[in-house]
Amino acid sequence: MAEGLRKRYGALVVLDDVALSVSAGDAVGVVGPNGAGKTTLLDVLAGAQRPNAGKVALRGKDVTRLGAAARCSLGIGRTHQIPRPFGDMTVFENVLVGASGSDRLQRALAALETTDLLHLANRRAAALGLLDRKRLEMARALATDPAVLLLDEVAGGLTEEETHALVESIQALVDAGIGVVWIEHVVQALLRVATRLICMSAGRVIAEGEPDAVMNDEAVMAAYLGT
Repeated sequence: MAEGLRKRYGALVVLDDVALSVSAGDAVGVVGPNGAGKTTLLDVLAGAQRPNAGKVALRGKDVTRLGAAARCSLGIGRTHQIPRPFGDMTVFENVLVGASGSDRLQRALAALETTDLLHLANRRAAALGLLDRKRLEMARALATDPAVLLLDEVAGGLTEEETHALVESIQALVDAGIGVVWIEHVVQALLRVATRLICMSAGRVIAEGEPDAVMNDEAVMAAYLGT
């Protein structure tokens, strides 16, 4: 999906030769300390920011020069760390906004069902609790029919029980064949789903591979766990 990504702000290098691949049904977890470049990576993949060097591709098509809206229409969906639904609209209306095409109603309903929100379809979004707001954020992205879904800190602020429920929803997406790239500080939640793990530090990938192997890597423990 990405190769040789480099992003800098003046002299500050935020991404330094970062590569990442994700296939259908993959769940790629991205971990690392604050300031590692994780959210910037998601911004570059989604098209919210353009890299200074490197390439982003989807299904073999170079999308590096395309903006977020164009990438979304081609199959890159993205959630944000802080959900901001249209509060005065219903849950269903929020999801319908993200859908397009002749089958938009069916895709909106399918997104609600996948995220366990169908029973709340007619509730105002402003009345939702944090877990359901995060589910709604995922449902809105799903309504765009993504091949790859980028998740940004979706487990933050949830209780253990709520996190477990959210993990089940994400696992359902992976089982349905959607490629997932998930940035998360709640590592235990991430490890329940991730098929592959990447650890970043100071803008570089310092370890990649099977999740347990990455979490036990000496460089990861030094950079991420502070040991």
